[in-house]
Amino acid sequence: MERDVMRQLLAWKASKHRKPLLLEGPRQVGKTWLLQEFGRQAYGNVAYMDFEATPSLTEIFDGDFDAPRIINQLQLATGTRIVPGDTLIVFDEVQACPAALTSLKYFNERANEYHIACAGSLLGVALQKDSSFPVGKVNFIPVNPLSFDEFLADRQPALADALKTRDWTLLAPFHNRLVGALRDYLFVGGMPEVVARFAENGDYAEARLVQQDILNAYDRDFSKHAPPDEVPRIRAVWASIPRQLAKPQARFTYGELGPGARGRTHGAAIEWLQQAGVVMRVAQVSVPRLPLAGYVETTMFKLYLADVGLLGALGQLDPSVIINGNQAFTELRGAMTEQYAAMQLLDAFARVPNYWANDGGTAEVDFVVQRKQDIVPVEVKANRNLKAKSLAVYNEKYAPALSVRASLAPYASHGTLVDLPLYALSALPDLTVDLAVSP
Repeated sequence: MERDVMRQLLAWKASKHRKPLLLEGPRQVGKTWLLQEFGRQAYGNVAYMDFEATPSLTEIFDGDFDAPRIINQLQLATGTRIVPGDTLIVFDEVQACPAALTSLKYFNERANEYHIACAGSLLGVALQKDSSFPVGKVNFIPVNPLSFDEFLADRQPALADALKTRDWTLLAPFHNRLVGALRDYLFVGGMPEVVARFAENGDYAEARLVQQDILNAYDRDFSKHAPPDEVPRIRAVWASIPRQLAKPQARFTYGELGPGARGRTHGAAIEWLQQAGVVMRVAQVSVPRLPLAGYVETTMFKLYLADVGLLGALGQLDPSVIINGNQAFTELRGAMTEQYAAMQLLDAFARVPNYWANDGGTAEVDFVVQRKQDIVPVEVKANRNLKAKSLAVYNEKYAPALSVRASLAPYASHGTLVDLPLYALSALPDLTVDLAVSP
């Protein structure tokens, strides 16, 4: 499958300011495959090391960080001749060798002609940042689950190419096909192994088995990496997310976790899940001004998972919802649709979005995103219902240059208000009023 992040990897290789690279993202999101495929496409050969599978490799980094010595030993260990600029050196599961992480500082300062890229457990790497992490000596590229656009390109490349044109007249006859593909995506999600298995035979039940395996692996990570006394609280937060999002007000409330639960008792558990990359914390802003980060209400937030398919699996969403028309969009009170939108906005803007609520709590817009010098409110609907009272309140108060209703309805424009199909959320960064005005 093709991944959009490959363009960033190629840009990293070509950059005159290149530093050793660290791919960031939750476990099983495809970081290892990406580096191996990148090496195959862009380099003469790859010197690949997995520190978890072969613990003896860690001995190479014992003692000093002399780059020529390390390179010679890496060549012997991998059986690969390392040529500066033509060999990609891959440190996989790098969290299992903290000294290899530290060595990146010295490669950057003394031997940057060697191209080194690392992958591993985001949580394990984050834990190393408190010790000898090479701050300022490493480039980072985030890796997320496949976006809907990538999922569509893997299954229906011609339709994906058409979607990229943003030609709404061209796309109109294919609206129902795009909604059908999006329905599949809401269940399958974007975890690469799930997508690959689903592509083999279109079996939803088999895709769900792979999702369950991933959830089980995450649960093992909770026990493996977290302090023992924190594990029950992490599991409580994790298990509560589907029902938190299914509430009429999806804001995270500690009361859902049980009697006595508070920020001081469970805040660290949420932080741990964020560090692991398996949840997104979408914080409230009370005033939509630039920069949004300056107006965040830290105690008001929603928690989404990293992947919409995993949310369905964690919430035990039955595969039959895919057969029953557009039921998948409304399951968990529309939480699946909001989860999808959060993922798409993160992918489109390379930052976690926020949401807006007024002081009295009588109006709430699902997402607000910072787009250059604009702030765009995005109301998400799980069907064709275009009633958006909270968005109307927001628009009357702040008069944004562009506001968006994302739903299953086809594209339409109403001056500065645009009805954008859910499957086209990736168009938002470049959507303008001039382009959006209907003939």
